[in-house]
Amino acid sequence: MSVNVERVLKTLGDDFRVIDASGHILGRLSSYIAKRLLEGEKIVVVNAEKVIITGNPENVFERYKEKYDRGSKEKGPYFPRHPEKIFKRTVRGMLPWKTGRGREAFRRLRVFIGIPDELKDREFEKVEMALYERVSKSERYVLLEDVSKYLGFEVIA
Repeated sequence: MSVNVERVLKTLGDDFRVIDASGHILGRLSSYIAKRLLEGEKIVVVNAEKVIITGNPENVFERYKEKYDRGSKEKGPYFPRHPEKIFKRTVRGMLPWKTGRGREAFRRLRVFIGIPDELKDREFEKVEMALYERVSKSERYVLLEDVSKYLGFEVIA
């Protein structure tokens, strides 16, 4: 199943910002994006699989596996395995999801794995306050791509 990127971007219109998530810390970038979405901006995130989750890798894997295994297969709650869906879920957790304002803000977000061909010529933003090399002193981290693989996600090329 491939995503029709052109159709997805058409729903946003022309006035959207593109953020390259590679090398950013997941929580810091998500909170920054959530704030901008609440202010009314439309945001597209590329390279979602290259975002960094800091901490002991074993603990990170265990925490995400616990979230994924929670609930029943029939009734949920369901936790995603795809890197772009995990990223969207993280941003959603930082929005007032149960209000109309929060849901409208969430609808202005699009997230992609890699860089789609339709966005290659666009200028990408970097969020300085969320970059790993600027913020963190720890050498213990894991990529969202690795967490997704641990949960059972396989990229079909």
